[in-house]
Amino acid sequence: MALRPLVKAQRASKRISFIYDLVEDLVYINPMAQVGIHEAKTHLSRLLRRVAAGEVIVIAKGGTPLARLVPIHSRTRRDLGRDKGVVALHDDFDTPLPRDSEEP
Repeated sequence: MALRPLVKAQRASKRISFIYDLVEDLVYINPMAQVGIHEAKTHLSRLLRRVAAGEVIVIAKGGTPLARLVPIHSRTRRDLGRDKGVVALHDDFDTPLPRDSEEP
C-alpha cells in the first residue's frame, strides 16, 4: 500500500507536464514553423496540438519542405429553415408518374 502515494504523485506530475507543454506550445506559436522528419515523428502529438490551435507546420527533410500540417476547419453550423419560402413543393409531388413516362 505504500506505493499508492507514489503512483498518485507520478500521475499528478504527468498532468502538470502535459499542461506545461501545452502552455509552452501555445505561447511560442510561430506562424509557420518548420520541423525535421525525426522531430515530427518524435513529437507528433505536440505538433498536432499546435496545429489544432491554428498553427501551420512544415515538415522538411534536409531543409527542403516536404509536407504541411494544417488545421481542418469544421463545417459551419447549418441553420434549419434557411431556405423556407425559397423552395416550394407541390401537393402532388409524390404521386406516381403516368405509365407511359416510366422507363421499362
